[in-house]
Amino acid sequence: MRTVYLGTSEFAAAVLRDLALGPHRPRLVLTRPDRPAGRGRKLTSPPVAGVARELGLELAQPESINTDEAVELIDSAGADAVCVCAYGALIREPLLSRYSMLNVHPSLLPRWRGAAPIERAIMAGDETAGVSIMRVTEGLDAGPVCAQERTPIAPDDTYGTLAERLEELGSALLVHALEHNPPFTEQDESQATYAEKITAADRRLDPGRAAAELERVVRALHPHIGAQLELPGGELLGVKEARAVQDSLAPGTLSYDGGRPLVGCAQGALELVTVQPAGRREMSGEDFVRGRRR
Repeated sequence: MRTVYLGTSEFAAAVLRDLALGPHRPRLVLTRPDRPAGRGRKLTSPPVAGVARELGLELAQPESINTDEAVELIDSAGADAVCVCAYGALIREPLLSRYSMLNVHPSLLPRWRGAAPIERAIMAGDETAGVSIMRVTEGLDAGPVCAQERTPIAPDDTYGTLAERLEELGSALLVHALEHNPPFTEQDESQATYAEKITAADRRLDPGRAAAELERVVRALHPHIGAQLELPGGELLGVKEARAVQDSLAPGTLSYDGGRPLVGCAQGALELVTVQPAGRREMSGEDFVRGRRR
């Protein structure tokens, strides 16, 4: 089947790579324009653009996917289907009615519509995650679903480990939908939840919450965004790996007893297993304690 692919993120790049290696190699890839990124604000291409160039796929980066120019680009590719994955912008008419548009969304819709479904599933303590293939409509991830696959969320899963499994599921499920044209079923609106974009507040570890909740936050944001803990004096400590333990400390108390850093929480304590102080390398909690004691 002749396809056009719309995507932006690392997740979308992984799905594109798999799709391009099979019989449904996209004739055209569209992604968002290059944007300043990082501390130096260097102009940076989206991950999908890098994969498209690497694989020799025709690439376009329109400012808006809904302009006449963008529609003409897709028309010129002669696509039978448009595949969408984490494009990062709403798609509107005339594209919605002009093409069969299949969206790869990494959640078990209608749960976790929106920008950060993998992170929110881990944060919420969900036992299961998954991928849905849905028809793109005007509503945010609200279109009917034609295929869905699930995978358990392990107690030690991070965003990185779970996303890797979901990328594989998403690629296989998209190919299945393209080849078998399964029927669509409308979503149950009463069961819909929303995965809001991760903010600076979401990254901050609040000792007023239970240690188990904070451990899930750390796992949900590793390795791509990262959680942070505010130390006495206002310094922000990056927390890469943490573990909820039963030690009893007053909420907000930072203890170095026993050579390991512990943060008192509303319930239990959070052991900081791997951290990254500002401007320094990643290190074990024990090395961090030794450095603080010098």
